[in-house]
Amino acid sequence: MHLRQPAPVDALDADGRIVRIRPIAPLDLPSLIAMHEACPTADLRYRFFGTGRGVLAIEARRLAGLNDSGRGIALAVEDEGALLAVASFACAPDQADRAEFGVLVAESHQHRGLGTLLLEHLALAAAAGGVKQLTGQVLGGNYRMLRLARRLAPGVAMPYADGVVDVVLTADLDGAFADDVAERERAAERLSLRPLLDPASIAVAGASRTGTGVGAEMLRSIIKGGFNGPIIPVHPGAAELEGLPAVRSLTERSEPVDLVVIAVPAAAVTGVLRDAGAAGARAAVVVSAGFAETGDAAAQEELVRIARAHDMRVVGPNCLGIVNTDTAVRLQASFAAEPPSAGGLALASQSGAVGIAALAHASRTGPGVHAFVSLGNKADVSGNDLLAYWYDDPACKAVALYLESFGNPRKFARLARAVARRKPVLAVKGGRSEPGRRAGLSHTAAAATSDIAVDSLFAQAGVIRCDTLEQLLDTARVLVDQPLPQGVRLGVVGNAGGVGVLAADAAAAAGLDVRGLGGDARGRLAAAVPGAAAADNPVDLGAAAGPDAFAEAIAALGASGEVDALLAVFAVTGASDLEGNLAAMSDALDALPGLPAAAVVMGLNEAPTTLGARRIPVFAFPEPAVAALGRAADYAAWRARPLGARPDLPCIDRNEARALVDRLLEAGEGWQRATDAAAILACYDIQTTPAVRVSSKSEAVAAARAFGYPVAAKADDPRLVHKSDVGAVRLGLRDAHAVRVAFAELSTLIHDEANASVLVQPMLDADVEVAAGIVHDPSFGSLVVVGLGGTATDVMDDRQFRTLPLTDVDAESMWRSLRSRPLLEGHRGSRPVDTAALADLLLRLGRLAEDVPEIAELDLNPIMPVRYGVQAVDIKLRLARIGDEPHPIARRLR
Repeated sequence: MHLRQPAPVDALDADGRIVRIRPIAPLDLPSLIAMHEACPTADLRYRFFGTGRGVLAIEARRLAGLNDSGRGIALAVEDEGALLAVASFACAPDQADRAEFGVLVAESHQHRGLGTLLLEHLALAAAAGGVKQLTGQVLGGNYRMLRLARRLAPGVAMPYADGVVDVVLTADLDGAFADDVAERERAAERLSLRPLLDPASIAVAGASRTGTGVGAEMLRSIIKGGFNGPIIPVHPGAAELEGLPAVRSLTERSEPVDLVVIAVPAAAVTGVLRDAGAAGARAAVVVSAGFAETGDAAAQEELVRIARAHDMRVVGPNCLGIVNTDTAVRLQASFAAEPPSAGGLALASQSGAVGIAALAHASRTGPGVHAFVSLGNKADVSGNDLLAYWYDDPACKAVALYLESFGNPRKFARLARAVARRKPVLAVKGGRSEPGRRAGLSHTAAAATSDIAVDSLFAQAGVIRCDTLEQLLDTARVLVDQPLPQGVRLGVVGNAGGVGVLAADAAAAAGLDVRGLGGDARGRLAAAVPGAAAADNPVDLGAAAGPDAFAEAIAALGASGEVDALLAVFAVTGASDLEGNLAAMSDALDALPGLPAAAVVMGLNEAPTTLGARRIPVFAFPEPAVAALGRAADYAAWRARPLGARPDLPCIDRNEARALVDRLLEAGEGWQRATDAAAILACYDIQTTPAVRVSSKSEAVAAARAFGYPVAAKADDPRLVHKSDVGAVRLGLRDAHAVRVAFAELSTLIHDEANASVLVQPMLDADVEVAAGIVHDPSFGSLVVVGLGGTATDVMDDRQFRTLPLTDVDAESMWRSLRSRPLLEGHRGSRPVDTAALADLLLRLGRLAEDVPEIAELDLNPIMPVRYGVQAVDIKLRLARIGDEPHPIARRLR
């Protein structure tokens, strides 16, 4: 058992209010006694199966000392210094993997979900410490606790006997428990962010009397946008601003406002925020700069502290505002030159200027904007919060993100994946060109750049990654208003053969297939457009094609059943019937509502941005249109695939692995001996080639004879990471003399001559070698990697990475996505790799990485097929202590 006290965190209760969850300390004893003594008799009976008050002080003392005992964890919910709820678990001395839990919520704070919140954090802390089950006995009449238990452990049998229910809780990190936690978090986030994104009233602090400056511009934007609610300017000396009555402070108002926009100098922000919180404001947008982005992190932390103390959510600081185009809200609190047109795209940007430019482009080109948030410094509200909010927003048809950093990448992956199952999530990640090489020395670490981590994160979460904002918005134009493609077959209809060729070339690059039509479809198309230059896919109607030809060709191709998406191309010439052709294309595409489509209009200075009632997006050239359709098809394919599950893996001894790692870290961080690494892998039933550590020539010969010749010998020195590069490996040793010579030569390479030792292993032979491993990133957590192994690892650069948690679908997709996949499956008669065993190894590496994040680098290279499965022949392991990394499931604010 390896219990670690969770760090104090802020979280949202069921009402969207902010509370503090922290470990209970001995100094809490007086508050614990007071809290217990204030409980009504009924609550005491349900908690302690009796009403005697003598037990209360004993229980309070137990809770106050539990965290220091090493036998359990006790947590409290605190708000404004008062304890609102407590929960704990304690392990019996003879049952380290089971613990008994208890929870108590103050009477006046029940029905806020505090018990649920505490037990979620307790269950996760227990799982992290190797405790598999939390058990408790609940009186049959304690309906609130039984409902809570069923929420936390749906489907788990809870036996009833003699008026008592035996409750069992487990933290399923990728199952019902995690899904239910996420659902509760999304509901709380929606309530918490509603005053921000759907406010009933708004105040603006910082508008000047002269009408100049950021605050005045923001106030005018809100007024001009037609906000559907009271607008209150805040100014210390003005009675009126922009024709609206002003107040000196929000504390003067009898009615609170939902949202306050703050655009005062940085030094004055905390004072305004404090007044707003005291007046009951629930949200703030801090436009003011001069905080962490200029090095003043302390001022930003103070801003967050004030907001948390008053149950306020904060966007910014150093941001450019927010937008909500809903007709019931009409909030234009931003610096957009023109209010964006309404639409289905929700946009969040870490860069205000990038966001404003994206707003303008989205309005100009067609998808329209539902909501926009300039995140700024992300002191509080982040992309994760907004994903949770937009998950259940019916007016949001797609989410677009411009990100420069991740606060909790694994939580982002969980949230984005849930959202992406409902609606598209598109993202541009800024900063991808920064030098991202790690300082690690293994093949695994050297290959795992931060950009690869982002790619893996997005791919698993179903996020559509775009290289540029233009690509993002082009793709959004297809996804917001069009159905998803059901496959990769693209039909092209146009009046210029060369453009059709360009479209076909672009399709190949985008993963789409412009394939020829079958005989029947080709015949029907030829009959529909007898004058076509080419009556096949791509269809070339000829430069003189008129409206009827376009209409008939689009209808025939769309009805053929042989295309999954359609691109209509119109190249304008002097002889073209411009209006007639565009109208014909519009009507024909509107008649195919189930088929995603895009149009290209070339040679027109001011082409329409959309066509028809279906709002078919219009592009200037075929390449961006085809690329957008390709990304839509990739997303549709991801959404159609099963998510996979985090399977049960037998023969895992997490506690033994934990003990081994703790012992090795006590001796120091860094590279470990291969025998110690093999012992850790054995705890996860990861097979390694047997090896004997020897310290003399005679021991080496004895080991070789026991294995049987030929054998391999390696210098046993953790500092020799790439042994083959320095001659620290001898292969194919066929007799005792060769073994003695190898031992003597290898011993001279070992830095610690006093403890010189050599590893002796049997030789394995394989037609193909694989490499796999783990690398830990301080920003992204651990990544699992697989690729072609042996000396080809770096030369071929054929690798696949995945973030945690690793599902069965992830593990299989890893080896299937390798370019060398044919070799693994037995190319041209070569001996294949047991791919099922390889997938199992990857899953076990993923579970090891989850349980032991101190694995900074693990390189298994080569991995070779054996009679039953696969074995890691060579192991490199580096351990390093980690800081307080955010949990991917636990409900917590930034």
